[in-house]
Amino acid sequence: MNLFERYLSLWVALCIVAGVALGHLLPGLFATISSAEIARVNLPVAALVWLMIIPMLLKIDFGALGQVREHWRGVGVTLFINWAVKPFSMALLGSLFIGHLFAAWLPAAQIPSYIAGLILLAAAPCTAMVFVWSNLCEGEPHYTLSQVALNDVIMVFAFAPLVGLLLGVASITVPWATLLLSVLLYIVVPVIVAQLWRRALLRTGPAALRRTLHRLQPVSLVALLTTLVMLFGFQGEQIIGQPLVIVLLAVPILIQVYFNAGLAYWLSRRFGVAWCVAAPAALIGASNFFELAVAAAISLFGLNSGAALATVVGVLVEVPVMLSVVYLVKASRGWYEAGGATVAASNDAPT
Repeated sequence: MNLFERYLSLWVALCIVAGVALGHLLPGLFATISSAEIARVNLPVAALVWLMIIPMLLKIDFGALGQVREHWRGVGVTLFINWAVKPFSMALLGSLFIGHLFAAWLPAAQIPSYIAGLILLAAAPCTAMVFVWSNLCEGEPHYTLSQVALNDVIMVFAFAPLVGLLLGVASITVPWATLLLSVLLYIVVPVIVAQLWRRALLRTGPAALRRTLHRLQPVSLVALLTTLVMLFGFQGEQIIGQPLVIVLLAVPILIQVYFNAGLAYWLSRRFGVAWCVAAPAALIGASNFFELAVAAAISLFGLNSGAALATVVGVLVEVPVMLSVVYLVKASRGWYEAGGATVAASNDAPT
C-alpha cells in the first residue's frame, strides 16, 4: 500500500470539507455541473465513475466467470441481505428514529417523507461503486461482477413492488429511464470498454496489461476523491442550511449500513464463505444505489421534499462510511479466516 492509499481516510475528510466549502462559495458552478444530466443521471459523475471502475474491470478475465459457482454461498448471503433484510430493517429504523425518537427535532409535516426517502435508499442495492469497495478490500472480482449483474436484473422487477409494499402505496412510479440508463452507463458500457481494452493489451503480452494496471491504479482513487468533492459540493447549501436534520437522518442510515454489513459478514463466516468473497459480500449488502434512490424520491415526492433530502444524506455518508467498512473487513481478516476454516472443515466432514 503506497503513501496515498495509506492516508486515504485523511484525503476523504479533506475532500468532504473542500466540497462543502466550494459548494457554499461557488453555488453557481456546482449548479451548472449538476444540471449536466440525462434522465437525472449526472454525466460528469458518470465519467468519474468510469475512471474509477474501468481500471478494476480490466483485471477481470471473463473466461474465469464460471468460477463464481464455487461461491454460491456468498451469492446467497448477499441476495438475502439485499432483498430480504435491508429494505425492511431500514423501514423499522426509520420509523423508530425519525418517527419517534427524533420526531421532536424534525418538522412534523416532513417526517413521513423522510421515512419514505430512507426506504427508497435501502430498496436499491449498490451497483458501480461496489467495484471500488471490492477492489480496496482485495475482493474476488468475478464474484463482485456477477453479484452486481444479478442485483441489476432483480432490481428491474423487484424495486417497484418492494417500495410499494413498504410505503403502503398501490402504485409506484419507477424512474425507468434513470434505472436503465444508470445500468447502461455504470455497468454495461464500462464492462465492454474494459474487456476490449484488456484483449488489445493481451495481444501485446501479459506485461502490457500489468504495466497499464500499474499506471491506472492512482487514477481510480483520484476519481473517487473528485467525485466526493462534487457530491458534497452539490449539497453544500443543504448541509450548511439544515445541519441538525442531516445529522438526525444520518443516524438510521449509519446503523443500517453497519448492521447489514456485519450480518452479511457473519453469515458468510458461518457458512464457510472464502474471505475474498465475504468482504465484498458485506460491502454489497450494506451500500446503496443512491442515483436511483434520489431520482425515485424526486419523481414521487418532489425536488424539495423530505424524501429527496433523506436520499441525499445517503449520498453524503456513502463514501466515508463504506471506507470504514473496508477498513473493518480488512482488519478482521485473521479473525474471519480462523473461524471460517473451522466452519469449512465441519461442512466438509463426512457424516
